[in-house]
Amino acid sequence: MKSITVYSQPHCQPCKATKRWLDKNHVPFTEIDVTTSPDDAEAIRALGFKEAPVVIVSTGDPETDLMWSGFIPDNLRKYTLTELKAA
Repeated sequence: MKSITVYSQPHCQPCKATKRWLDKNHVPFTEIDVTTSPDDAEAIRALGFKEAPVVIVSTGDPETDLMWSGFIPDNLRKYTLTELKAA
């Protein structure tokens, strides 16, 4: 099964927009606040991301996980809605 994780920060407008979009479209997700989880913040930086939110659509296989940074409605629509329907 696919799972969606949003790595976010408080007061981050793109983070709020991403979570609002997921909620509006009834897409379940896990939120991780990188300001309270230094290990997660470091892991995201190690992947090359420098700004929040970071969205990861996990397939269970790190080779095929999808990930991006920022509020990108086209990616959300393409990878969360279609991926969840296919699951």
